[in-house]
Amino acid sequence: MKSDIHPKWYPEAKVLVEGEVVMTVGSTVPEIRVEIWSGTHPFYTGQQRLVDTEGQVDRFMRRLQKRDSMMKQTETQKEKAKPVNLSVDAMSLGTRAEKALEEAGVTTVGDVLNLLAQGDDALLALPGIGQKALIDIKRFLRAEELID
Repeated sequence: MKSDIHPKWYPEAKVLVEGEVVMTVGSTVPEIRVEIWSGTHPFYTGQQRLVDTEGQVDRFMRRLQKRDSMMKQTETQKEKAKPVNLSVDAMSLGTRAEKALEEAGVTTVGDVLNLLAQGDDALLALPGIGQKALIDIKRFLRAEELID
């Protein structure tokens, strides 16, 4: 058997409630501080005693608020990550087509979808957007499963 592996034993360890000794027991620590013991527990005394749980409630509310803020943050990240909310730059159309869309006030993929819903001619009517840009736009939208 190994020697010196057991903790030190205190046969007269004091149990303290609110700073006063209520009993002695054997323990591995010299003092044990408790909030409730059998002499003050409502089950044994028949009296109601208020126990401070405010700290627990505050901690729970802080955790709940932190969880809510994390949920909102992930929700906004998911919203930004949707293909409809991506910038026109994500389509990799080239600088000429991207500038043409920017000058027309089309800044997101959703805006491009709205124009495309009016027909191909709505996009082709923009100066700087040609057949190649239209094909690239449709290829990107199909890859993101936004159109058939």
